[in-house]
Amino acid sequence: MPKLSVTVITLDEEADIGDCLASVAWADEVVVVDAGSRDRTVEICERAGARVVRQPWLGYAAQKNVAIDRATHDWIFSLDADERVTPELRRELAALLAREPECDGYSVPRRSYFLGRWMRHGGWYPDYNLRLFRRDKGRFRPREVHEAVEVDGLVGSCAAPIDHHTYRTLSEYVLRMDRYSTLAAAELRKAGVSPGWLDLLARPLLTFLRMYVAKRGFLDGMRGLMLAGCYASYTYFKYAKAWEAARRASEAS
Repeated sequence: MPKLSVTVITLDEEADIGDCLASVAWADEVVVVDAGSRDRTVEICERAGARVVRQPWLGYAAQKNVAIDRATHDWIFSLDADERVTPELRRELAALLAREPECDGYSVPRRSYFLGRWMRHGGWYPDYNLRLFRRDKGRFRPREVHEAVEVDGLVGSCAAPIDHHTYRTLSEYVLRMDRYSTLAAAELRKAGVSPGWLDLLARPLLTFLRMYVAKRGFLDGMRGLMLAGCYASYTYFKYAKAWEAARRASEAS
């Protein structure tokens, strides 16, 4: 049976990394690429038996590609520190690898939690992410944020999910939104997008309506309302920061 390497990138993840690694303790190899954690992340990883590679921060996609390069087995499963492989997915992966996979990569549904509850609507489930792939066939494409694997070959899908424990508090969302919106604004600038009034007015509203109405986020109750509002604010700040960067560039020229 082909052997499996699980890869994880970390930076100050002591609150999550223990449960993450416990969910993949069965893997043939676990490689953690740490960007200089100042908490107990590295200690927890080493105690769990993971191989820790120290790498100064290169960006999300580049950091994950370092993890791929440092893995030694034919198959990679890329996992984030706030994610867990469910027992159902573990069994599915074992059965898949035992019969020699027909595809070069597999997408996995992600079951995400917001303020402690699984969000079934609003576009948050099943939220397929390509996570399992042949080491010589997959790489993370270069992006500032929302990085994803590109596989040179056939892609299939798994049925069992990973659990994603994100945004336990609104404060946590606000802090991460500030960082992600800055990176997303840089992506817009690289794509040559110059936001205007319509972008700042209409796009956040459309984001809210898509999540809350079209994708039935209202069925998730108050959390569904709050999540749609949070993502509308992210959209606003993404375009507002891109406009701000364009103005500064114009004033400097």
